[in-house]
Amino acid sequence: MKKQVLLLSIALLSISAFAQDSKEFKPNGKPHFNVFWNYHTDLSKDASQTSAFELKRSYLGYSYKFSEKISTKITFDVGNNSGGTAYTAFLKIAQLDWKVSSGVKLSMGVIGMKQFKTQESFWGYRYISKSFQDQYGLGSSADLGVNAEFKVSDNFKANVTISNGEGYKKIQDEDGKQKFGVELVYYPIKEITTKMYADTQAVEGSDAVSALSFFAGYKGSNFRLGAEYNTLSNGEKYSKPAQDHNLDGLSFYATYAFDKKWEAFARYDELSSNTLSGASQAWNMSKDGSQIIAGIQVTPLKGLKFSLNYQGFSFDDVALDNDSKVYISTEFKL
Repeated sequence: MKKQVLLLSIALLSISAFAQDSKEFKPNGKPHFNVFWNYHTDLSKDASQTSAFELKRSYLGYSYKFSEKISTKITFDVGNNSGGTAYTAFLKIAQLDWKVSSGVKLSMGVIGMKQFKTQESFWGYRYISKSFQDQYGLGSSADLGVNAEFKVSDNFKANVTISNGEGYKKIQDEDGKQKFGVELVYYPIKEITTKMYADTQAVEGSDAVSALSFFAGYKGSNFRLGAEYNTLSNGEKYSKPAQDHNLDGLSFYATYAFDKKWEAFARYDELSSNTLSGASQAWNMSKDGSQIIAGIQVTPLKGLKFSLNYQGFSFDDVALDNDSKVYISTEFKL
């Protein structure tokens, strides 16, 4: 009887040890892709191209986990390039992530930037239109650098970034001056997200190029509302310094979900620039104005989205014809 109990104990211990071994982490990876396609009709006055099919962007890549704490992701961005073709591939993400602890994560390489990631996710329709800062050149979605993310508490986190400031399509400039950015995200309650972001980059012979933004969003059971205010100082865009050239703007967006498949959305943007000393109008007058986006979306299957939407832009310069287009937009991803 004692032998049987001993054998049974050994068997149970062996099973327990095997179970523990089977739960040990195994390195693994998976491919990913994301494609934005559309057909649109141009209703603008005197439009030269009244309709077109477009493949605006394709993201192709692979993610791999070396361990529970260390992982990597590589993504190629296939899109338009003035120096190449309409489908030139760029290395957009080549990122190594290290979870130092439960509250600290380091990312390095060509990394996804934090400047407008929260807003882009809250807006939720990147395949239809970029978020405000991305659309109007106030920042880049990826850059070469290092980011440290700190989870201070369940409702507060911070990111500190050092990057080359040129974006993922360019190498570090000759001056080698880095961009420093700070993001603070606070959730006062589960449904509300608030965020502040600021960055600065020194420029030879000019004041620093800097960006500042504030965001607040509310997500209910079947709707979400978001609003943001953004500024860029001493630059025509984030990577094009210009003394005293400033941009600022507002963006408001809302979504209502009828059910798990159907939802309606709307967005309003307003972009403006300052008037330089001695000038009679704003320096960015030819691009300043307001944009309206509105439409419906259906998600028939996971990873597949269709949208019928309208996009119009009214220029502050009354001499310019306003843009007015109707789109059928599609996103499919893995």
